[in-house]
Amino acid sequence: MAQKSFEITEHDDAGNITATYVSSSTDSKGVSRVDVILPDKTKSPWQRMLDVFLPAGYPHSVTDDYLEYQIYDSLQAFSSSIAGLLSSRAVLSSVGVGDATASPTAALLLSILQESAGRVSTIFFAHRFGTSLEPECKMYRLLADVLNDLAFVLDCLSPAFPKPVRVIILSFSSVLRALCGVAAGSAKASLSAHFARWGNLGELNAKDSSQETVISLVGMLVGSLVVTWITTPLATWTTLLLLLSIHLETNRRAVRAVSMRTLNRQRATLVYHELRRGKVPKPQDISKQERIFEWDGVLRDPNNQVNGSCLVGASMKSFLSSLESQQRSATGAMTVDSAGLITLLKQSDDRMYLLSFDSNLHPVRFDIVIKTGATPVDVLTAWWHALALSERISALSSWSHTPEKQQDRIRMMEETAADAKELMQKYGEDMKKAGWDLGTGALETTSSIRVGVR
Repeated sequence: MAQKSFEITEHDDAGNITATYVSSSTDSKGVSRVDVILPDKTKSPWQRMLDVFLPAGYPHSVTDDYLEYQIYDSLQAFSSSIAGLLSSRAVLSSVGVGDATASPTAALLLSILQESAGRVSTIFFAHRFGTSLEPECKMYRLLADVLNDLAFVLDCLSPAFPKPVRVIILSFSSVLRALCGVAAGSAKASLSAHFARWGNLGELNAKDSSQETVISLVGMLVGSLVVTWITTPLATWTTLLLLLSIHLETNRRAVRAVSMRTLNRQRATLVYHELRRGKVPKPQDISKQERIFEWDGVLRDPNNQVNGSCLVGASMKSFLSSLESQQRSATGAMTVDSAGLITLLKQSDDRMYLLSFDSNLHPVRFDIVIKTGATPVDVLTAWWHALALSERISALSSWSHTPEKQQDRIRMMEETAADAKELMQKYGEDMKKAGWDLGTGALETTSSIRVGVR
């Protein structure tokens, strides 16, 4: 009995058909022929070459903003490679190349000093800013290149100074370059995690390294011609400043092209104001509004005016300090009002955070203490609570903390907490559908502190 024929279609990672296998019906001996049908359109040599540098499954395996970012990132790497050669030539001149009185030992000791200063600075930088590198990866990605360009400028300035001063300048240049390495490396890791859709983070980083290798090679080849043509100080500085301008602008455009899905403090603020207008924004919409450099913990109103500052993940010491300030302003005492504190704690029983503020400071300072077991959604709600409260306080131009105002304070805290909670309950699912990642916390930029309240 003859069996039916079959057809098997073969696809690549991107979903393109690579081959179709079609069998004919079996003959009397039970044998059938299988024909291989290749697609009419095959990849050109140019497309196959691009596949070497693009992640497997592109464009489906990465986010939509990947290509634009990589184009600008490649352009900035190209200009940076050429500027780096001009900088290296200046450094060689500073350490004594061409100077008959220069000592190889002195050059070696200078190199050791530079390396030591750079490595020590990375330890302090990572300790101080390590937790904020991922939430603010776009800012630190651009900041890294600003530091690197400043190092280039210092390198080129160094030959104009006496030898003792050169040591200080080149050491500081090494520190800036080391800080650039930490900030850029951490920010790049966060951006790569953002781009990778299929869990292909390792392969995406490998392909990114291949891209950088090619761009650096081309940059060095072009730079070799540039350094032979550019010899006078005027020409050197003109070329360097032009290259650094291109470098910073392409970096700015690269960072601008990224639409992060996590909610850091600035994006959470922008989303809050859009939700208050009844609109659920997408990450692409917020990306167009956000600043690359923003003040740490600032609270802004819908008109971008500063209403206050907020520390997320504050300690109980900071929390009680704000209550101390409020009591001191009314009575001059340095003790916390127990009744007010107990009322505040009871008021926060159904919330996974504590919120206090000190309106004696301008702008008003808010402290958010996070309870043990709080989720990223709870922390986001706390930030929205601080925003709502800051707007309410800002509207009260004659606000002052007196014993008669205590009930007003409690009522205002409860109303704004209810507003923030209602906003999350109403739009939480819609935000997820719009592309926001509410499961990843990006609001804390300091070491995490949790408290248990009984």
